[in-house]
Amino acid sequence: MQDQPPRAHDDFALAHREWLCERLAHYLGRAVQAGDSLAEEGLDSVAALSLYGDIEEEFGPLIEPDDIWAYPTAGQLAHFLALREANQGEGPVRAAFVFTGQGSQHPGMTSGLYLDSTGYRAFLDEADAAIMPWTKQSVVELILADDPAVHRTALTQPALFAVGYALARTLEQAGVRPVAVLGHGIGEFAAATVAGAFTLADAAKLVAMRGAFMQYLPPGGGMMALCITPYEATELVAAEPAVGISAINAAKAVVLSGDRAALERIETRLGERGLRCRHLAVSHAFHSPLMAPVVPKFEAVVRRMPGGAAKVPFYSTVYGRLATEPLYAPYWTEQITAPVRFADAARSLLAQQAPTHVVEIGPRAVLTPYLRRMGGGPRGPVCLPVCQGPAGDAVDLAGVISALDAGPLSAALSGA
Repeated sequence: MQDQPPRAHDDFALAHREWLCERLAHYLGRAVQAGDSLAEEGLDSVAALSLYGDIEEEFGPLIEPDDIWAYPTAGQLAHFLALREANQGEGPVRAAFVFTGQGSQHPGMTSGLYLDSTGYRAFLDEADAAIMPWTKQSVVELILADDPAVHRTALTQPALFAVGYALARTLEQAGVRPVAVLGHGIGEFAAATVAGAFTLADAAKLVAMRGAFMQYLPPGGGMMALCITPYEATELVAAEPAVGISAINAAKAVVLSGDRAALERIETRLGERGLRCRHLAVSHAFHSPLMAPVVPKFEAVVRRMPGGAAKVPFYSTVYGRLATEPLYAPYWTEQITAPVRFADAARSLLAQQAPTHVVEIGPRAVLTPYLRRMGGGPRGPVCLPVCQGPAGDAVDLAGVISALDAGPLSAALSGA
């Protein structure tokens, strides 16, 4: 038995830990933390049997009563429950891929994975070769140099595309085929490529052009996250034509984007109501009216690209639903200024595809918490990021592949 749960499963076991700590608190009469020793907290045999009954009722036949005593802390028992649930089921794993957008990048992203995983390295090199004719700078060199230039939009967008493409192809190589895809912002390009609507070469050209065009827009734009409803956000931007709703990530998670001075006026009005805002560290006001100058130039490029229909169900964050139409030039030009309707698209995917797993494809976890809440916690699909963040490596990837019941390490890790 391991002393600590593998890092790759920490994030998607969170819902199990919260549920288990709540049930233990009920039986012990006091708050319980994930690292607390069950024996030292005074869990007796009667409470343990009752807890076993709760687990059976909530999750089904995942464990035997003796398993409760085999794991000394609440966190380790929750991790075991998450692993068992991830690998149970009457049918095969049905994994949906959700591609993270701009803002998830960081210097050195996936460098450990690139050095340790031959599969990932091959796919990132493939994407790098497709991007190089347009950027004249290697994405791989940028990543391995731990270069903060990754935050420059002209490099951010192709780098995130390359990482998303390479992560998805690595999972596919291990036997994980997505039943549906969804992308947030720039993540839609990797999603469309994996779904077969673009060739790698065409997508690489478009993301390089898109990033370059946006890089040279005038400064002065900003983005601001708010815990309000889309309806409330619509009322706020009605008086500020230089600001728009750039993303709707959840029922009360909205991002506004546009002129910085106008955003500050909105912030002042919200402050008078006791509501706080968070300004995002961005160079430009993405998905806002300030992106309009990019549209004609980008349209001139994209209308010469073939595009096409996705061969895997593609959930559009422009439409907020399954895109049944081919993904031609009008779609990608509209996408530049349109709000990212992530919440609507994700809810549609979960309801229509009923995935057993939702995998966030990107250099760090950003969307997984939203997906987990939409999915309904322990009773919903297992939601896990393929990369935890800067420290992510091949061990983490192996854990994710194991949770998806794929690859050569699956059998060995599924009972860890």
